[in-house]
Amino acid sequence: MTGEGVGGAVTWGLLGAWVVHDLEELATAPWWLRRNVPELRKRFPQVPEGVWRRAETMGAAEFATAVGVMGAVVGTAAAAGRLSGGRSGFYQSALTGFGLHGVMHMAQAAAVRGYTPGSVTSPLVVLPFTLWARGRLRKAGVLRPARPRDAAAGLAA
Repeated sequence: MTGEGVGGAVTWGLLGAWVVHDLEELATAPWWLRRNVPELRKRFPQVPEGVWRRAETMGAAEFATAVGVMGAVVGTAAAAGRLSGGRSGFYQSALTGFGLHGVMHMAQAAAVRGYTPGSVTSPLVVLPFTLWARGRLRKAGVLRPARPRDAAAGLAA
């Protein structure tokens, strides 16, 4: 399979996995923040007050808009991946960032010792998809070496 690229399940799958994950976040983040920020503020006093104020005031519509913008970015990355047979650096960076995003959700849940938005689909969807897709890219011979710069770019995206 080396050099042939990969199919739509690997490339468009990024968008599909992202949708599943972000549906969880859309359904839970606004109410979870309203309910938990007061306690988190007490448990983590080292976090700047501005972060807590921003978290408390984010409404569902504002959060949904941010998710929509991110959806456009992920959709563009998936399309770039599909058009390039998985070779696109943008697609691969987005895939890496998606996996690292899932790890961050799991770390957040560990830090608060409980549920956080995104922590259910991270181990069930985000990480398995990312590992599977990276394996398919590797098998096809198109996976670029993971560098810290690429990981940072993926997380930024």
